[in-house]
Amino acid sequence: MTGTTTLPIDSVVTSIQRTGFWILIDDKEYFVDFEEYPDFTKATVAQIHHFRHSHGELHWDELDVDIEIEALIHPEKYSLKFKK
Repeated sequence: MTGTTTLPIDSVVTSIQRTGFWILIDDKEYFVDFEEYPDFTKATVAQIHHFRHSHGELHWDELDVDIEIEALIHPEKYSLKFKK
C-alpha cells in the first residue's frame, strides 16, 4: 500500500515545550527536562529531533549528548546533574 511505513519506529520526539521535551520510546513516553540536561536549551528543534536509539541509549551526535534510557525510567538512580 502506498503511504504505509514498513520500518518500525521505536523512538520519536513527540513534543517540545519551554521546560523540556517528551520522547516516545517503545510505546512509553518520557520527559527530558532542560534543567537536568542543559545542553538541549540552545539546541534547535531539528537538532532535538535528530537522534539515534541503540542499545538502551539515546544519542544526539550533533549536540554530543547521550542519555541512557534507564536514567529516564529511574532518574532517582542517577542523582548527579548532567555536566559536560
